[in-house]
Amino acid sequence: MTSLSDFIHRFQLQLPAQPAQLACNQRNAAVLLPIICKPEPTLLLTQRSRNLRSHAGQIAFPGGAADPEDPSLIVTALREAEEEVNIPQDEVQILGQLFPLDSSGGYRVTPVIGLIPPSLSLRTNPTEVAKMFEVPLFDVLSIAHYRYVDIKRRNRLHRVYFYWHQEQMIWGLTAGILYQLAQQVQKTL
Repeated sequence: MTSLSDFIHRFQLQLPAQPAQLACNQRNAAVLLPIICKPEPTLLLTQRSRNLRSHAGQIAFPGGAADPEDPSLIVTALREAEEEVNIPQDEVQILGQLFPLDSSGGYRVTPVIGLIPPSLSLRTNPTEVAKMFEVPLFDVLSIAHYRYVDIKRRNRLHRVYFYWHQEQMIWGLTAGILYQLAQQVQKTL
């Protein structure tokens, strides 16, 4: 893959791969995968605040649980991204979404892909986000960069993905979402 337009073309022409098995989680959540439209596009990730009750200090995408008044999971992802890292909702060009994945915390998480301009003044909400950082989009899309381990939990086998960027280990649901995105755009057209 050599350009952002090539990525967009591949993403929008391929149907996302549906996971083999999904739990029957009743709670919905959504995350935004914000692609920053630089000459070398990047993907924005966050490190969750160490003061949070769940998943403290872990690497994540901006996002969270759906509110009853959210008309869609895209709205959930946009609202949460604005709350966490100050991405104005009207500045996001939505490309689409991936099939939802079930989290270990009991949520069905829908990844929403969106483009944002590089000129945005992003800042973290310190009660939710310790820091934010960018990873090169085309590195994330290389399936060869991922590793995994299979673990047994509740008598079921679960594959846990890992991805390293510099000194940062990205794992679990976040790495699983990245891997799903890489798989989708790597399909032959």
